Order: sequence, then structure tokens, then C-alpha cells
Amino acid sequence: MKNEVNGSPVNDKIIRILAIESSCDETAASVVENGRKVLSNVISSQIDIHTLYGGVVPEIASRSHMERIDQVITKALEEAGMTLSDMDAVGVTYGPGLVGALLVGVAEAKAISFASGLPLIGVHHIEGHICANYIENPELEPPFACLVVSGGHTHLVMVKDYGEYEILGHTRDDAAGEAFDKVARAVGLGYPGGPKIDKTAREGNPDAIHFPRAKVAGSAYDFSFSGLKSAVLNYLNGAKMKGEEICVPDVAASFQKAVVDVLVDHAMAAAGEYHVKKLAIAGGVASNSALRSAMEDACNKRGITFYRPSPVLCTDNAAMIGSAAYYDYIRGIRSGFDLNAVPNLKLGER
Repeated sequence: MKNEVNGSPVNDKIIRILAIESSCDETAASVVENGRKVLSNVISSQIDIHTLYGGVVPEIASRSHMERIDQVITKALEEAGMTLSDMDAVGVTYGPGLVGALLVGVAEAKAISFASGLPLIGVHHIEGHICANYIENPELEPPFACLVVSGGHTHLVMVKDYGEYEILGHTRDDAAGEAFDKVARAVGLGYPGGPKIDKTAREGNPDAIHFPRAKVAGSAYDFSFSGLKSAVLNYLNGAKMKGEEICVPDVAASFQKAVVDVLVDHAMAAAGEYHVKKLAIAGGVASNSALRSAMEDACNKRGITFYRPSPVLCTDNAAMIGSAAYYDYIRGIRSGFDLNAVPNLKLGER
């Protein structure tokens, strides 16, 4: 591995990655230079389609990726003012995610690699979320702790070095984002649940209803949100049976506070035990305003430097995949044409 300054090779060699992301319901492509400079970041969202069904329909997501992926890649290259001949590698998410959606991106990346001769690099989706912090914060270097919170994942990770991770804790059941979606549906806010809960909670009292903060016995840093989700549903059903009025903003605010309290408490406990001086958040739920505010306050009280990507880099995007692919590229990691979608890929696996 070359000597680096702020994640970039010191020999002035510019490495450009064409990155592709299609793990769920965003078709995305990006051109990223040296892991931290985004030259283009094109995202085609399917939210309007899936809103009709109250959540992501895997078959529809896969079909939409097939319809849009060529146009998205073409636009990403055009916005960067470049062609494939200017690229050094193709990076693509190959897991975890929806298997059909992942296959579209992987097949496209392999075709481009084969036709152009560019090296192929398979990227872990969660690693991409972590690397979004490098784009937003050029000064950030490992080691640091990162809380990854999204629709499908809740992980507390020690980032020991580029591509080297230790998972301290993960969800045992529902991910935080999944709980947001289910509660939003239950109170009639619809899909996508995270942004709608966040917006509605601003009008409510977070202390109006006490919902449980679950702890996992014997695993201080693991998460469990299924009990909290059930507690909200039981509260709603109980109120309806009694004929009591339900204040949706209060429910949203109280539920959100319960989630945020657990996320912040676990992160701060780990920061204390592992003597963390830098902490980052990542993933779709990392754009939640209450979480960002509470985590920043907690870090400030403990003298911890807090990092968070802009909301556009919290949701699924290809720029974060380009950043992760760059650090694999300079470490000599390449994928073969046997690269396949791995829907349940664990962080650190290849």
C-alpha cells in the first residue's frame, strides 16, 4: 500500500472510480476521485413507485433498476465530463441487499469491466455507508467508531483501518430503520417511514408516552427494536379499544426518542470502554435530525469529535461505493467475473 496523506496517494496519481449502487430502491452511479472527491453523484429514486405499496416490492425494484441503470451511468459520466477511458476501475455493491436488485448492478458492472478492461471491485454496502464520512470529512482517518443505522442494518463498528472492521454490536431483530417504517405505517404516516416520523415528531412531546429501551442480556452493544415496535402497536391498539384519542405527533416523538436514546447510549458506552476520540454515524437513519442532535450533544460532553455525512450521503448512493472501492483498489483488491450478489453478506467478508 502506498504512503498516503488524508487517504490519497502522495505520488500525485489520480485514481477515478466509476461506482454503481443498486442494493434496494435507488439506482445510483457516481464518479469518485481518490476516494474523497465526488465528480458526479446521480441517484434515481423509486420512492414514488413503492409508496403505492407501503414499502419496497423486490420484483418491482429489480425491474426499475434494469430500466434505469444505463441512463444513470451515462449521466454520471456526462456530469463528470469523462468517459470510461478516464476511469481506473469499476466499483459495485454486491451485498447485502435485495438479491434481484443487487444482481442488476453486479451484472452491469461486470459487463462494463469486460468490455472496457477496467478492473472490477465488489463493495460491501455497509462499508460504503461508513466511507461516506470520508467524502464529507476529508480530514477523517481511522481509527474511529461508527454507528451504522439504516432500514436493514444497525451496527456499532470500530474502524481500525481502511477495510479493517470490528463489529461491537448489531441488531438481534428489527433494524432501527425497519422499526421506523413499521411504526410510521401503524400510525398512518405511510412510506418512507423515517423522514415522516422525523417531521411529525417535531410537533409532538417526546416525553408524552414512555416506550421501552431494550437491552440484550450479555451483549452490551447489541440492539433490539422489535419489542419497542410491539410496545407502540400495543399502545395504539389499547387506545383504540378504549376509545381514546391518539396524538400521532406524540407517538412519533416518543417512539423516536426511545430509538435515539438506545443508539446514543450504546455508542457512548462503547466510546468509554474503547477510549474512542472520533465517532461517526452513517446510513439512512443517520439523517434523522433528533439522532444527529443527540449524538452531537453526547459527543461534545465527552470531548469526542463527531462526524456525520450530509443527508444525501446518508441514503443509498454510489459516491460512498466509489470511496470504498478506492481504498480496496489501492490495497490491491480485485474481483473476478465470478462476482455474484450476496444478499446476506457480513461486514468484513469477501
